[in-house]
Amino acid sequence: MTTMGAGMDGQVGRRRGALLAATALAAALALTGCGAGDSGADSAGAKAEAPPANGEVPRDAAAGAPEAAGAGAPDLRVDQRAIIYTGTMRVQVDDVDSAAREATAVATRAGGFVGGDQRRSADADAVAELVLRVPAAKFTGVVEEIAKLGRQQNREINTQDVTEETVDLDARITSQRARVDSARRLLARATSITDLVSLENELGRREADLASLEAKKRRLADLTALSTITVALAGPAAKTTEEKAETGFLVGLRGGWKAFVVSMTVLLTVLGALLPWLVAFGVPLAVLLVVLRRRRRSPALVAPVSAPPPVPAARSGP
Repeated sequence: MTTMGAGMDGQVGRRRGALLAATALAAALALTGCGAGDSGADSAGAKAEAPPANGEVPRDAAAGAPEAAGAGAPDLRVDQRAIIYTGTMRVQVDDVDSAAREATAVATRAGGFVGGDQRRSADADAVAELVLRVPAAKFTGVVEEIAKLGRQQNREINTQDVTEETVDLDARITSQRARVDSARRLLARATSITDLVSLENELGRREADLASLEAKKRRLADLTALSTITVALAGPAAKTTEEKAETGFLVGLRGGWKAFVVSMTVLLTVLGALLPWLVAFGVPLAVLLVVLRRRRRSPALVAPVSAPPPVPAARSGP
């Protein structure tokens, strides 16, 4: 009995050992497989996330990035905004008339026109002021071409973004048109003279407001479509800078001296103009005055008459 019990206990121990060994082997295999799978996943993810060696961005990522970043953001592209361009420039040229014709030709070739032309003098100090209206897309090119006509002395470019104002006008015009249509429908259903007159007055006011908004929209459209360039073409002797206003004792002294010199110049000019008349009439008059004065001082030529002797008075008798 003892031998049989010992044999049974040995078989049970061997079975337990084998079962434990099999369990340990399965666990080891499972851990090895998980580690390999994780390594493969990590390396695959690293390959997917790592950028290409040449630094290029995949097309799908480049195409999707702006859409993801700009979702819901306003359109800030320049070509989608309403911008008014204005420019002022002064160019010194040798021939003002020739340069003015060339500037006009530049604006015409760009699809614009001359909005104003004012010229002063025809000598070396001549100045021509041109107001050119050119398409906004060619504003910069026209400015550069005009600057090459001579020696550019100054340039000033200004821009005004009226995108918000344009959008607001569009919304107000749409709303006002709806109000006008509503007033017209009510006017068509009017049954009394009172309602008819009232609705006609209301419709007139709404149509006037709509016309005013549309006029503003056309004005903005004109300013944004055609830019304005004011060009001053100056001759070689034209003044380039304006004199600045100065104050002080020395400034007053210089001004007084200039006024004195100008006054003396005017006085001498007048004296020079009168001198021939003074010689022609003044010399004879002076001679005549001298003769008359000498005659008054000369002694009388007629002898004086003596007075009669006094007559003695008669004496009365005693």
